[in-house]
Amino acid sequence: MKSYFVYIMTNRSKTLYTGVTNNLERRVYEHKNKLVAGFTSKYNITKLVYYEETSDVHSALAREKQIKGWLRAKKIALIEVENSEWKDLSLEWYK
Repeated sequence: MKSYFVYIMTNRSKTLYTGVTNNLERRVYEHKNKLVAGFTSKYNITKLVYYEETSDVHSALAREKQIKGWLRAKKIALIEVENSEWKDLSLEWYK
């Protein structure tokens, strides 16, 4: 079964980035190492603070669009339900 992930990443100043991928570890690695030019490399977005998984690509894309449409406060509330300390959830992945 294929998995799709909707995720939120941030930086030291808590700028938020929401994305979707079918390979979370690879995509977070790309963000952390600035392998793709764009918003995340420009703003040094390297910390994974939230993600959710689904087996349906259409659900993942709809959820990403939904979260991107939210006000910042609602995104922060979503993160803090699961990760109140804003820890990097991928910290141990690349050791």
